Amino acid sequence: TNQWFLPAVRGDIPPGCAAHGFVCDGTRILVFGGMVEYGRYSNDLYELQASRWLWKKVKPQAPSNGSPPCPRLGHSFSLYGNKCYLFGGLANESEDSNNNVPRYLNDFYELELQHGSGVVGWSIPVTKGILPSPRESHTAIVYCRKDVGSPKMYIFGGMCGCRLNDLWELDIETMTWSRPETKGTVPLPRSLHTANVIGNKMYVFGGWVPQSAGGEISASDGEWKCTGSFSYLNLDTTEWIGLISDCQEDKSNLLPGPRAGHCAVAVGTRLYIWSGRDGYRKAWNNQVCCKDLWYLDTEKPLAPSQVQLIRATTNSFQLKWDEVPTVEGYLLQLHADSPVPPAAGIPGTGIPETSVLSSQGGCSLHQSPQSLPSVPYPEMKVDHPSQTNNLIPNNVQVSLSSNSKVEGKEKVAAPENKVTQETMKNHADATGFKESNAPSLLPVCTSSAQTSANVGELHDLDKQTVNPDASVSSTVSSTQTMVTQQAVKTESSSTNGAVVKDETSLTTFNSKSEAAETACVMPSARVSTGQTNDSHSSRAPQRPAAVVKARDRRWYDVGIFKNNSAVVSQFYLLPEETLNINSKTEGADVPDYRLLKKQDLFPGTVYRFRVAAINGCGVGPFSKISEFKTCIPGFPGAPSTVKITKSVDCIHLSWEPPASPSGNILEYSAYLAIRSTQLQENPSQLVFMRIYCGLKTSCIVTAAQLSNAHVDYTSRPAIVFRISAKNERGYGPATQVRWLQDMKTSGSK
Repeated sequence: TNQWFLPAVRGDIPPGCAAHGFVCDGTRILVFGGMVEYGRYSNDLYELQASRWLWKKVKPQAPSNGSPPCPRLGHSFSLYGNKCYLFGGLANESEDSNNNVPRYLNDFYELELQHGSGVVGWSIPVTKGILPSPRESHTAIVYCRKDVGSPKMYIFGGMCGCRLNDLWELDIETMTWSRPETKGTVPLPRSLHTANVIGNKMYVFGGWVPQSAGGEISASDGEWKCTGSFSYLNLDTTEWIGLISDCQEDKSNLLPGPRAGHCAVAVGTRLYIWSGRDGYRKAWNNQVCCKDLWYLDTEKPLAPSQVQLIRATTNSFQLKWDEVPTVEGYLLQLHADSPVPPAAGIPGTGIPETSVLSSQGGCSLHQSPQSLPSVPYPEMKVDHPSQTNNLIPNNVQVSLSSNSKVEGKEKVAAPENKVTQETMKNHADATGFKESNAPSLLPVCTSSAQTSANVGELHDLDKQTVNPDASVSSTVSSTQTMVTQQAVKTESSSTNGAVVKDETSLTTFNSKSEAAETACVMPSARVSTGQTNDSHSSRAPQRPAAVVKARDRRWYDVGIFKNNSAVVSQFYLLPEETLNINSKTEGADVPDYRLLKKQDLFPGTVYRFRVAAINGCGVGPFSKISEFKTCIPGFPGAPSTVKITKSVDCIHLSWEPPASPSGNILEYSAYLAIRSTQLQENPSQLVFMRIYCGLKTSCIVTAAQLSNAHVDYTSRPAIVFRISAKNERGYGPATQVRWLQDMKTSGSK
């Protein structure tokens, strides 16, 4: 939301302090030391439980081989595993806080933490090698290579009468100090900078640097300035790479300004930079503080989860996928089993409603929009000589249609009742995108402080209400608002293709992840009771299988969406000449989307979907492919507003009847996912037992039936139900309900 909020904290609230040590361990934060007021430093340790906004002053045991850390500021405080590592800082030798006698420190402490909350105590490790020189306002990070399990702590820069730019390494397993040899241009000596690890790189930004040309270290380091220079150290090769130089001009304000004493935090592969101060103005007798927030995308985002089906109609899908952190939007694509005709010429229809993502000029550094509405397709801008009318962020070149490479053979026409999945063989070859590989640094628009209240999921409610239209926590259009459900999830899936004889009969469904992730809604399928003279549905006319040429099996863009949900009723076609070009070369010039024709979805048609996340570095790899089918007209919809009421020895299910285009509802069926040996062989293949069949819009689930329920752990532990309705045409799509269980309840199942 890019909104600041001021939490209502309680407990042992610490006094305000500067230049303290700060680590985050899950949902708790530890703060050590700092300057409480001028000349008076602290060695107190506080813990904040962010899940409850509760402060607690903790008192670690003193080390057995020495004194606890003295009061200090400008130290480093680093977390690895269940231990914090304290190094250096600045102490006041004088007992009089008004008479500040600075003493630079290079002592080293280890603080053992208790799991969840609390600490054990301080210890003074016995180290080997030469200890780094005393310093304050340095940085320390911990990095562990994936192929080598030995964690290392790296200390860079700081202040000890003059600015430093030396690099030190501590092998935490052997407690051995060393100075690694580096390649590349070492950053200028600095203090009050930041250093953060993302992947195998340590990103160093800002700080105080010497004013003298070339940054020579002098004994009297009296002239200094703030810098906006930005570099990273490859921790595997120990090579420095400069990203923004100290003398680089930024007349357009596309880069963070020079600053020191700021803070920086890595969230996933994104680096956020906040505040700081830009030097000291003698004429004003004060310091200039920054109040801007920037972020740097260091690499493309990961692939999202498979697209999941929430609801299907005759000509639309309501879809969702798991969120990818720190992204600007998602590109959703589809292709159909049936050939899609190319657009004849370039019609003047299909102009999008609004612009979603944009860049400034052709630069990779641009301002982030505050809100990105979910619309079918945005106006896009591409940094390409031949295209100037289209919009997309950060030089991302988009090809609306590209040839996808899929493992195995291509399926010409999927069977009516078969759920198929395809795995991308090569994401890079299949995306049809070209991107700039340089990191992208952007300012973030934020709103003013607000008081927030977080609503968590409820697990054991006496009464729970769920609307299948309320399964996505975002707004996907101006007329359809999604709300966050609390304890039960409902998704639209299919109950077709199963044979149900009685309560003991088993119905098998393919279910991956939560919610009918790959379920096809196929109301034309038949569900039989096992009796030859009675059928739950009549078979709809089969569509003749079409012979699909490889050229016609293409991915078409549905749109770019801000949120992780979409209502899909159309996609965009390319002119025939563009299809011919793109069949020969990937990543061809992007056409003007405003002139493209929209194609509506057809009833009873199988569509495949994939989604990719977008950030400042470009478009990431696509997800695995999901396949869904639009409904055939005449079948009833999925039941809605499912309620679960819990009593002592049973639960009560109730629902609202769906719309039925062809006559009245004849009956409802409710199913329960049960434990089975088949589940042990294939956990993604849920096995269902019918527990109700009748005209009422409610049923009782007994304790005996619940004792046999399967607890699904694909996300949070849940018992899964499905409810469907039947009219004279047959059974329509089912509503899937996930009844969340707490760990104690699910563990006893």
